[in-house]
Amino acid sequence: MLKLATWNVNSVKARLPNVLDWLKTADPDVVLLQEIKCETGNFPYFEIEGLGYHTAVHGQKSYNGVAILSKLPIEDVVCGLPGDEFDTHARYIEATIGDLRVASIYLPNGNPVGTDKYPYKLAFMDRLKARARQLLAEDRPFALGGDYNVIPEPIDCYDPKAWEEDALFRLETRRKFRELLNLGLTEAYRALHPGQGRAYSFWDYQAGCWPLDKGIRIDHFLLGPRAADRLVSATIDKEPRGREKASDHTPVLIELETAG
Repeated sequence: MLKLATWNVNSVKARLPNVLDWLKTADPDVVLLQEIKCETGNFPYFEIEGLGYHTAVHGQKSYNGVAILSKLPIEDVVCGLPGDEFDTHARYIEATIGDLRVASIYLPNGNPVGTDKYPYKLAFMDRLKARARQLLAEDRPFALGGDYNVIPEPIDCYDPKAWEEDALFRLETRRKFRELLNLGLTEAYRALHPGQGRAYSFWDYQAGCWPLDKGIRIDHFLLGPRAADRLVSATIDKEPRGREKASDHTPVLIELETAG
């Protein structure tokens, strides 16, 4: 069995004690991190690798940043999502682990909608769709995990009306997400938990959102058909969100049967 996790840590250095403790406790085989908020050279390699993980990092000073941690060797690392040579944001890293191609994705937030941030988000989603189409054509198992900054359906939000015009929930955003699924991808958590409400992965720091469980589900694993066939479980680990100095996101985990 291969256990994969995705977690927007909201600064790996600020949350390092929490991250290390969770890695020891949860013991995932592969971890996709987002919003590490440090340059590649400043990632805490010593501490992470001391727990037995190989690392692949695509960092950026103060903002964004993604990483892949794996107990198995990491091969064929690619930094950056193809399709826009002028996009310098560290939001995408892809690699091969065993027979599985994985990507850690920090999809743009897109707010405020009336600025160029929203078209950038939609264009990023189009580029991701193009990359997913390429992976499908290669007929290999793959898992695209990360902070998608997309609330797929009303059930994935504590108050859909309040989020109606937000970039995370606008109809155009959700249509773009649906286009990804319509390629033949499987959204792991919802595939195993259809109709389950109050399954959130993010709670804002503001206005008591965490204690009142005013959350949204925006962290997802999208699986190609050959990976989806191996899907055994999908869970949200809420425990890290309740800690001191917690990230506003919490880990999402899946288990895949190993090849062979």
